Amino acid sequence: MERLRHTDIKYLKGVGPQRGELLAKELGIRTCADLLRHYPSHYVDRSTTYRIADFSGDMPMVQVRGRFISFTIQGEGAKRRLTGLFSDGTRAMEIVWFRKIQQIQKAYQTSVEYVVFGKPTLFGSRWSMAHPEIDVAGAPTASDGLRGVYPLTEKLRAKGFTSKTFHTLITSLLSGLAANVSDPLPRSVTAPLRLMSLQEALAAIHSPSDRDRLQKARLRLKFEELYYLQLNILRYTRQRQAAIGGFRFARIGDYFNRFYKECMPFELTGAQKRVIREIRADMGSGKQMNRLLQGDVGSGKTLVALLCMLIAVDNNTQACLMAPTEILATQHYATIRSMVSQIGVNVRLLTGSTPAREREEIHRQLLDGSLHILIGTHAVIEDAVRFRNLGFVVIDEQHRFGVAQRARLWKKNTTPPHVLVMTATPIPRTLAMTVYGDLDVSVIDELPPGRKPVHTELRYDERRFEVYQGIGRRLKEGRQVYIVYPLISESEKTDLKSLEEGYQLICDTFPHYKVAYVHGRMKPSEKDYQMQLFASHKADILVATTVIEVGVNVPNATTMVIENAERFGLSQLHQLRGRVGRGADQSYCILMTKMKLAKETRKRLEVMTSTTDGFLVAEADLKMRGPGDLEGTLQSGMAIDLRIANLATDGQIVQMARDAASRTLDTDPNLSSYEFAGVRKEMALLFDHAIDWSRIS
Repeated sequence: MERLRHTDIKYLKGVGPQRGELLAKELGIRTCADLLRHYPSHYVDRSTTYRIADFSGDMPMVQVRGRFISFTIQGEGAKRRLTGLFSDGTRAMEIVWFRKIQQIQKAYQTSVEYVVFGKPTLFGSRWSMAHPEIDVAGAPTASDGLRGVYPLTEKLRAKGFTSKTFHTLITSLLSGLAANVSDPLPRSVTAPLRLMSLQEALAAIHSPSDRDRLQKARLRLKFEELYYLQLNILRYTRQRQAAIGGFRFARIGDYFNRFYKECMPFELTGAQKRVIREIRADMGSGKQMNRLLQGDVGSGKTLVALLCMLIAVDNNTQACLMAPTEILATQHYATIRSMVSQIGVNVRLLTGSTPAREREEIHRQLLDGSLHILIGTHAVIEDAVRFRNLGFVVIDEQHRFGVAQRARLWKKNTTPPHVLVMTATPIPRTLAMTVYGDLDVSVIDELPPGRKPVHTELRYDERRFEVYQGIGRRLKEGRQVYIVYPLISESEKTDLKSLEEGYQLICDTFPHYKVAYVHGRMKPSEKDYQMQLFASHKADILVATTVIEVGVNVPNATTMVIENAERFGLSQLHQLRGRVGRGADQSYCILMTKMKLAKETRKRLEVMTSTTDGFLVAEADLKMRGPGDLEGTLQSGMAIDLRIANLATDGQIVQMARDAASRTLDTDPNLSSYEFAGVRKEMALLFDHAIDWSRIS
């Protein structure tokens, strides 16, 4: 493979400079190695020959054997096309070409038998195929079982590239290699798992003899990608753990004990107790903790974080909690301060709008150690903010911070503080193992007692009056209501409900109730004022965009209506739904949509109505949408471009790769032996350009 990596694709027979430049621009294929790693997206079965007389309904890609009866050119200029009448003896169909008409006229004759392969479409009473693949009957490529369908762009199609083009180029390249593709994975890795060699896998992925061999090739190539990824994550994690010490918090002191006995708002759930034990073990290990705390909305993550911060304070260090928005930071501050005020813990809030005099006082208290817990936004990572002895850091909704921002907080002490990152966006285990592979993961998987699941319904615009009747009943009971819109102002290009239009409609529909509104373009002070109206129950209805997705806690709000719910992703819908159901009363989430929905959209919304379990929602979201960029977390430098593996569907292979990577590092921690020379070289090519973010959360 080493030679192929340095061989420009233009030197491959059948490519040349112009085609080579196009492949590089359109698909990033610059070398022969890149071409071998351009895998088919799916496969079609060329082993069956269809009869035109048997065509019906929406036909798949099929092949037909027969002869051309005649050729006709029709139209002028850009509308010019060539039509060939093709018969298999049972019936005739039209083969149509819109490009390269002169070449095609010369290429095909009426006296020769051909095999055509393409998708038939019914026009009037006659079937038609546009630009099918055509081979002379009996040729080796005419009907040879499974054939890969390769990803293409419109520009490549316009220049005559087809799946057959790729198949021909790759087959030619593989036949010229013979057995010269060296396998970077040693037998000690592949043999116990009964994996194909790289040479076999590349041949089988492009020209599989049967489904079984194709599956074995896929397994080998998926494993290889995921093995390198897990190896990189585990290598950095082990290096960090070996090199970086941390505070050893050995004691549970007065602050923790007094809070636990005198101030606990409710009994901890079994899941909360388990997570605290996991965190305590880390804090007492003498190594820096790097832990991800996952828990659905309302599961009690903040209380767990507070108890752990009190352990840090009991061990003569300070704690800091950083939140992504001023609203959320203020909410955390109000909650935590009210819970610890009677035991003498000094808690302060630092945001962008903190007055200068108050800011100076906070800076002074941080340096003299009298400030125990600092809660804030990005303001806490400013250079002017210095701690006397920062021992514990909590980062809430951590995916909303860039890794560089988190690093600045991490570096505010000589001895690195323990780090707890929290998210209410459930992350499926498969993805967490990769994206957060360098963090230990704790999960709070039960809600506090007394919480009722939010009842979620899908309702259509035609039934809006009934929805408003339900809202009216809740308002009469003294409850509050959220109404969420996807847009701020009306657009001529879309029929989505706008917040401005919706606000007026809600005011007119419920004239006896106070309506507040918030959106992302408002000034922070104005937004906070409107939010406070709702939080203090001076407003009964809050009309909003998704700015309320995080950071609003109003237990009296029991109903949420989401307009144009079809335009939101599953994770976002689940986050929004989490704004209700925060008290003991039954809560409702109404998903408003138009009647006519695409099949996938309806399926997505039905997930929301069938479960309130955030992890089930996240699993469904991952399978429907794919892993994507998981809200920016893949910026960590831990990820590579996966060409064939899929984190949404390959969970077992992820685990297999992680176990194998762990065994490799147990055997050869630095990959320095001759046995792992190929692995070492591949790792350097894949990861040496990446910034090492593994030393931070």
